[in-house]
Amino acid sequence: MRFAGTGLIALLLAACEPTTVAAPAPPTVSASMPLQREVTGWDSFTGRLEAVDTIEVRPRVGGYVEKVAFRDGDYVHRGDLLFVIDPRPYEAAVMQAEGQLAQAHAQLNFANKELERALSLVKTQAVSTATVDQRQQNQQEAAAALQTATGVLQRAKLDLEFTRVAAPLDGRIGRKLVSEGNLVAGGDAGSTLLATIVSLDTIDAYFDIDEASYLRYRGLAAQDGSTSMVALGGQVKVALPGENGPRFTGTLDFAENRLDASTGTLRLRARIANADHALNPGQFVRISMVADAPHQALLVPASAVTTDTSQQALYVVGTDDTVAARPVTLGRMFGKLREITGGLGADDRVVVSGLQRAQPGVKVNVQLEALDPKQLASNGGVL
Repeated sequence: MRFAGTGLIALLLAACEPTTVAAPAPPTVSASMPLQREVTGWDSFTGRLEAVDTIEVRPRVGGYVEKVAFRDGDYVHRGDLLFVIDPRPYEAAVMQAEGQLAQAHAQLNFANKELERALSLVKTQAVSTATVDQRQQNQQEAAAALQTATGVLQRAKLDLEFTRVAAPLDGRIGRKLVSEGNLVAGGDAGSTLLATIVSLDTIDAYFDIDEASYLRYRGLAAQDGSTSMVALGGQVKVALPGENGPRFTGTLDFAENRLDASTGTLRLRARIANADHALNPGQFVRISMVADAPHQALLVPASAVTTDTSQQALYVVGTDDTVAARPVTLGRMFGKLREITGGLGADDRVVVSGLQRAQPGVKVNVQLEALDPKQLASNGGVL
């Protein structure tokens, strides 16, 4: 019994001895050094497209519409026939004016002969001086009548020409507003609207910039004189909603001469080449303008930036592989990368993956990888 009790006590003492536990391995994170690139900052604004030229097609003469020579929505060229107004009344007016002109020619010829005869007879005193004066007056009246008849014929021919309504410019025509057989008025402000045409080969984009942006652009223009907008002639980039990047370029060609007092904005206009007619009046577009001159930047993935209630920070791995939270100043987005304007060095190792395992003060196992330059937006800025 003594030996059995001693063995039991030994077993109990062995069970109470502490066991040795292996320390956990440091967590593994991926880190990258900032990507160094020259970038140009862009600002984005919403604009609306308007046609450079909008024409209301109205007849210069009245009458019944005899023919509509286009299909609704056609692209028409300058000089293309659009409408024909019944020309018969105007053809008759031309014939009448031609007859009056012929009559005026005959009267002038007769008056010229009568004057010549009187001038020859007055030398022999066969007619009086008063008769010569009367025939000179008749000749002058006949010449004036000829001039009047010539003008009447020219007007009649012009009215006849106006019965064929042609396109005044290249562009897309809307739907016809008057059908064949309708009576239209012409010649004055009350003339009938037949259709509208908008030009498309070039198109204007109007957009507003806020006062703060305006002042910033002016400051940049004062520094380099070229890369910033507000000077006319600057280039902008244009994208349609839903597009990842711009596929049109335009040139600033107009700025209002004052800021809108109610909104504090300045209206600008960019003219855009539109050879393939992909842009149409009334569309919304996104317009990007140079906001920062080209400069060297440190770029990190936007997903690497952490935010708390007071500041933005990056997790940086020190030389001893310990993680530290580094407060930084953020710049613009460039594609999927964020520019860091303060608080980061070019040789710092920034945690880009495994952020949930990288707590400040914790040693980590670092897998260093290079950032993919394809994450940088190809146009130098996000629209």
